[in-house]
Amino acid sequence: MKTKTKLLTLLGISSLGALAFWRYKKATPEEKQKVNDLLHNAKDNLTKYGNELKSKAEDLKDKAEDLKDKAEEKISDLKDKAEAKVDEVKEMIEEKIENIQKA
Repeated sequence: MKTKTKLLTLLGISSLGALAFWRYKKATPEEKQKVNDLLHNAKDNLTKYGNELKSKAEDLKDKAEDLKDKAEEKISDLKDKAEAKVDEVKEMIEEKIENIQKA
């Protein structure tokens, strides 16, 4: 962004802030209370949504860990089966070699 654009954006935001402050200072006590209630409700809603997001993230983390554990377990099972099959084939080969040597 160009410097001129940044300066204009900053000036616009500052002007809006000053206008909001002036309106708040000139407001009646009822209007001020309305603004305060609005801000507190917004804060409560943000806290609520933040907590919901946090719990969903923790649930996803737990599911991911469960899937990781299951995957590791399956890999281990497959490795054990492969080793057993290799041993079985090895024994068959050794038997055939012995049979050939006897013949």
